[in-house]
Amino acid sequence: MNRTLVLLLALAPAPGGVVAQSAMRDTVELYSADRRVLGRRYAVEYDAVRRQRYQAFHREWLQRLDRAPYDRFGVEDRIDWQLMHTTIQRQLARFELERRRAAEMDRFVPFADTIGGLVESRRKLETVRPRETSLTLAALTRQIDTLRTRLERERDRDTARATRIIALRSVSLLESLRQSLRNWYQYYRGYDPAFTWWNADPWKRADSALVRYTRTLRRQVVGQREGEDEPILGDPIGVEALRAELAFEFIPYGPEDLLRIAEREFAWCEAEMLKASRAMGQGDNWKAALETVKNSYVEPGRQPDLIRDLALEAIQFVESRGLVTVPPLAKEVWRMEMMSPERQKVSPFFLGGEVILVSYPTDEMTAEDKLMSLRGNNPHFSRATVHHELIPGHHLQFFMTQRYMSHRDEFSTPFWTEGWALYWEMRLWDLGFPRGPEDRVGMLFWRMHRAARIIFSLRFHMGSMTPQQAIDFLVDRVGHERANATAEVRRSFNGDYPPLYQLAYMIGGLQFRALHRELVTSGRMTERAFHDAVLQGGNMPVEMVRARLLNLELPRNYRASWRFDN
Repeated sequence: MNRTLVLLLALAPAPGGVVAQSAMRDTVELYSADRRVLGRRYAVEYDAVRRQRYQAFHREWLQRLDRAPYDRFGVEDRIDWQLMHTTIQRQLARFELERRRAAEMDRFVPFADTIGGLVESRRKLETVRPRETSLTLAALTRQIDTLRTRLERERDRDTARATRIIALRSVSLLESLRQSLRNWYQYYRGYDPAFTWWNADPWKRADSALVRYTRTLRRQVVGQREGEDEPILGDPIGVEALRAELAFEFIPYGPEDLLRIAEREFAWCEAEMLKASRAMGQGDNWKAALETVKNSYVEPGRQPDLIRDLALEAIQFVESRGLVTVPPLAKEVWRMEMMSPERQKVSPFFLGGEVILVSYPTDEMTAEDKLMSLRGNNPHFSRATVHHELIPGHHLQFFMTQRYMSHRDEFSTPFWTEGWALYWEMRLWDLGFPRGPEDRVGMLFWRMHRAARIIFSLRFHMGSMTPQQAIDFLVDRVGHERANATAEVRRSFNGDYPPLYQLAYMIGGLQFRALHRELVTSGRMTERAFHDAVLQGGNMPVEMVRARLLNLELPRNYRASWRFDN
């Protein structure tokens, strides 16, 4: 039995669904496997050798794609070709950005190539020369200590925000380099007696020097004292880089256009908040209504029961209306865990997928943090997000993408991942999911929050809003608890999220909503067929989802053109 037939039998969809195949799949999987193995081979962050090898690798793949028989491809293969071509172009652009950032960090980490060279020599299996490496380590220690002493003695330090951002980026690089040096040393230690004899003390001194220098850089330039949380600085990319990132996501809008969309959505939320507030007897004081909702939290220890009941309610809602196919196994395997206090500093609400991580106070939190966590995870807020994280949101997404078109995980985008989950918040609102004004306040809070994410993240990267202004915006205009607003902004700017991630929730949701109007409201597809087809197509920019469902012929030189906000 061939592979295609096995897949068709194993992945048989619900009536009206399709399981499409792509001849490009093997090509994408080969590229993915090659890229991953390169990442394991060249593992030193910001290393020039790593960067040059990756750049050569992606240029080679561009040439291979250019030789593909594109004119003979069907829609699925053309989509894969377009996505792969764009992904490679994006990788090349990101390595060029990495090169520029490495040059900026050279003032703080001029010894990065020394550590990278030691690691690369080991990776190339060159015979180690213990005496020479001990001298290299000794010189490295002197260089690091000299830099640290200079930083400690300088009276007129450059602590401009741009410099602090570069210093914070350098701190992350230093921690990565320290681990790389430790791994290099552990590889030889004990197995090569001469190496250990020569290098045990020099390595220990170099490692200690890196620790001291990192601590000094944090204190003197970044402005972080011992025991304090990392300051929220972020790393803004600018307007032109935003335009380039949007083009890679097949979004034919500029940042200014998206800001206008966000302001409009925010205004809609405020108007609906007023309606809900009046229904609660609070008049036009919607923040008073929000306070009432926040104070409806359940007692400590009861939050898991609440989340369980909300998850089952959402599943029953979508199944009883025939909105989407929910495989029985997907309903069986999702699980729940409680989130650690440390992680709640950057994720004060849920995280989800097959496992939903629940934020709620622990006994060791301060009284203030306990109250903020209770209020920020009240039943009406939670009712608007449990289905986002589980079914029909992220858990159902991930369950399906592991079984259909899994090779397209290589092209994963938050506009599909987060957009789909946010779309369901909108769709359930339209279908009457909120039971009363308190539920509407809870759902509107999150919808307003996602509009606010577009506003503060774009303005930050455009240089017109600081992280502190973003925190104040979330507190004053959305009604966040200040600790939760701080955690949200820290997550957005100091974490690993790419620049477009936070705006992808609502923009992706609006894209899916527009596609729903085009295909379902028009009567061309049923709700179930539409939603199943999206999930069976795999993770990709939503404009490519549209091309797939409309069976569009994509020219080789295709450029994004779908004006989904018309």
